[in-house]
Amino acid sequence: MIDLNHLQAVAIGPAFRLLGPRFASAPASALLIAIALQESGLRHRVQINGPAHGLWQFEPIGCEGVLTHPASLAPAKRVCQSIIIDPSPDAVYQAIVYNDVLAAAFARLALWRLPDPLPIQADGPEAAWGQYIECWRPGKPHRERWDENWAIAWSLFDGYE
Repeated sequence: MIDLNHLQAVAIGPAFRLLGPRFASAPASALLIAIALQESGLRHRVQINGPAHGLWQFEPIGCEGVLTHPASLAPAKRVCQSIIIDPSPDAVYQAIVYNDVLAAAFARLALWRLPDPLPIQADGPEAAWGQYIECWRPGKPHRERWDENWAIAWSLFDGYE
């Protein structure tokens, strides 16, 4: 399993720097970490018996969604250009297996498309679960794991108000 501080330092933080400051926040980091824990357990870069890729387990349709949605299209293209990845769904899908910065950026942009603000810790795991379900649309959601993943993710941001 990848260490959470390492994930924040080498994937999420650099993704936020590529995206710009309006995309970066403790709630964004915490939700990204909780989703990665939920989706891959930070252990699997390719879904076991499935099509999803990367620590956030994107399927091709998810890559396409980020690259076509009006709210995420321009920043997604900028990220791809800055790390010399063709801004096409297939190229991103193939690259996110091992390019954690790209995967984190696309995960953040997927959340960016949602109309509601990101939940803060005080909102509790239920609010975050709702956004995760709305955005990722997992085929077999495991609600029983979510509360722990949410708490683990927020443990990196103790003292955040």
